[in-house]
Amino acid sequence: MVIQGAPDREKLHASVVATIEAEILSGELKVGARLPSEAELARRFSISTRSVREGLQILETKGLVRRRHGERAEVVRDDVDQFLGSLATTVKTLFAEDPAYLVQLMDVRRMFELEVVGRLAAGEGEISADVEAALSDLAAAKDFGHYAEADAKFHRALVQSLGNEILSSVYANLYGLITDVIRLTSRVPSKTQAEGVAEHQAIFKSIRSGDVEQSRALMREHIDNSTAYLHQAIDAANKGH
Repeated sequence: MVIQGAPDREKLHASVVATIEAEILSGELKVGARLPSEAELARRFSISTRSVREGLQILETKGLVRRRHGERAEVVRDDVDQFLGSLATTVKTLFAEDPAYLVQLMDVRRMFELEVVGRLAAGEGEISADVEAALSDLAAAKDFGHYAEADAKFHRALVQSLGNEILSSVYANLYGLITDVIRLTSRVPSKTQAEGVAEHQAIFKSIRSGDVEQSRALMREHIDNSTAYLHQAIDAANKGH
């Protein structure tokens, strides 16, 4: 039975979540800082300790605080980039243990980048000048290292052009790994620099023309080709051991 006029429990703890989350993300509460006790928070927000605990549970789920029995909650993260950085470290550990995880990275790129080029072609965001600059660097590259760096910059510039800060942060934290994969696949004999440059130029031209489906298809083909080269590189490395 619903009692009319009864307080909404969700609204009661929402104020705790919103206020403390804002204080953490703004830097007012630093990583390692201890929150006030549940009783003190209850007095501060004029709510019950039960509602405080519900709010702290949500903050813990978001990864902003850590709770231990008998201790006050501790701030463990102060921004999205720090969390994504720790995620990237975990991913790097997996790759170090088994290079086959690099193929899964290509799946992640496919999910991200097909959506990015499709939206850019549809008119979302604003294509950065860094995209064309990376294309020029790609064509002028004199060695594998410079080619890989320009290649990775091209893809990162496309992602950043969409203007989604969360997506850009995720991609930036995987950027080093992506560059390493490109450096590896660019050495596969079956792939020439001219072919690689042509693939990137075709993607850019398709985005500029506003062709959503072709942009997605070209990016899919490009990443599929890179994945095939990656398989070749991993197989060659395994045979060498």
